[in-house]
Amino acid sequence: MKERKGLAPFITLLLSTKIPKLALTVGLVGSIITTIIGLTIPLLTRELVDGFSVESLSIGLMITIGVVFILQAVIDGVSTYLLAAVGQKIVARLREKMWFKLLRLPVGYFDRQASGESVSRVVNDTGIVKDLISQHFPQFIGGLISIVGAVIILFIMDWKMTLMMLLAVPITMIIMIPLGSRMAKVSRNLQDQTAAFSGSIQQTISEIRLMKSSTAEKVEEASGMTGIRRLLTFGLKEARIFALIGPLIYTVMMLVIVVIIGYGGIRVADGTMSTGSLVAFLLYLFQIIFPITSFAMFFTQLQKAKGATERIIDILEVAEEDGQDGIEQDITNQPVYVSNVSFAYDDSEPVLQNVTFQANPGEMVAFAGPSGGGKTTMFSLLEQYYEPTSGEIRIGDTNIKSLSLKSWRGQIGYVSQESAMMAGTIRENLTYGLENAEDIPDEQLWEVAKMAYANEFIQSFEKGLDTEVGERGVKLSGGQRQRISIARAFLRDPKILMMDEATASLDSQSEGIVQEALTRLMEGRTTFVIAHRLSTIVDANKIIFIEKGKITGSGTHQELMEQHDLYREFAEQQLT
Repeated sequence: MKERKGLAPFITLLLSTKIPKLALTVGLVGSIITTIIGLTIPLLTRELVDGFSVESLSIGLMITIGVVFILQAVIDGVSTYLLAAVGQKIVARLREKMWFKLLRLPVGYFDRQASGESVSRVVNDTGIVKDLISQHFPQFIGGLISIVGAVIILFIMDWKMTLMMLLAVPITMIIMIPLGSRMAKVSRNLQDQTAAFSGSIQQTISEIRLMKSSTAEKVEEASGMTGIRRLLTFGLKEARIFALIGPLIYTVMMLVIVVIIGYGGIRVADGTMSTGSLVAFLLYLFQIIFPITSFAMFFTQLQKAKGATERIIDILEVAEEDGQDGIEQDITNQPVYVSNVSFAYDDSEPVLQNVTFQANPGEMVAFAGPSGGGKTTMFSLLEQYYEPTSGEIRIGDTNIKSLSLKSWRGQIGYVSQESAMMAGTIRENLTYGLENAEDIPDEQLWEVAKMAYANEFIQSFEKGLDTEVGERGVKLSGGQRQRISIARAFLRDPKILMMDEATASLDSQSEGIVQEALTRLMEGRTTFVIAHRLSTIVDANKIIFIEKGKITGSGTHQELMEQHDLYREFAEQQLT
């Protein structure tokens, strides 16, 4: 993480959200007018007190004071709403920027970053920025004007008493500066712990079945309690600082009030000050005291917002996937060339080394070999989840890096073991990611469902295509999820098909149905298959055997049986 000092990154980030300038200006002007109106009230009160008697009550003065109060309330309400609206719009645009960015970050980022932490940055950290802009900043501006205005009026009224009052300022600063610095550190740590805790909780809940089947309640209790205690520790540290700031400032201010009342009482007694002037002086004093106490909250929130900004900027500065603006190209009937491709995660040991092969249009190319050999990584490179550390992958004469990701991935159908699904309906899962999904007619959806042998079980549900599947499709069986995944692939009519042994985790009845659907889907398409069971790939045009990241054999089933000892050993174990 880069070290960022000062307010410049925070201000730059806010300006990038295109602040609604008119609403902000009107809101701030309204806040200033409210403050200025408030500054007239003590002067009006002085006139009322100095001329006070039942007979001399001025109806005009009473009406003026009433109008001032009403005017102040109305303008204050309008400016408060406008400034709150500005804060909400800024945070909405900030969340948009972060969300759009997260969607375009490479898969490698999410390999390193817990998803819950990213969620916390989008929701919690932006919320801290919103509170500063919509609540604390307007209070700070209004308070600043109130203090400056009140001090000027007080100097005009009585400079001696004003100087006596201002002695409290250096005392307050001596208290606030070290506490503010400490608060900044505690707040940043609290935000980090909140993000980490959110990540841990989200992971546990998303894998709730694994947790329960593993009877891991006690383990997760302990893990959760550790996170909760850490949050408690930093929360208590923050509370202790607040507990110091509030009473210390209150004590200083009460001493100032007592001194002013005592000194002012003497002045009133010897006739050098009127009672109304003393009352007005005290009212102005309160207009100074209340903003000063809110300043403590403003600077505390400012430190929090700076910390949140650092983490927001960290996400916004991560490089997006290459290929956001690449060329659009139809890859129909184009061969796929993989030339001398090597890959390693970070600086670790290579996962793939000098992998070279060719897949001609309409061919079925299968990858086989021991677990951990690099088969799934090869799929990730073909999907462009990662980039090769050396070598290249081409479609025809075009390096796939030159294509836009939307164009390339939009022409690939991927069916995995997990058959990933989103929470929602069967219809939403079939059309997920397609433009104008709501315009796709039901007849077309039923057609692809029939092609994937999914129509019968979908029709058996009371709501049909509008049946809710639950989070990650938990309300459906493994075979049902696979068939919906295959129907989804049919709907996209992909030019290239990638299958990570889509029947490996199914029972024999479901496997037979799904295998038929897959066979139908593979017709006329270039297909890549990761094989855990060799029985599914004996008819492949080419089988590539990968061991420890290297291709050690390539050919048809019969050729490998004759030439490759380990493949033959695998085949004899599985096929006899």
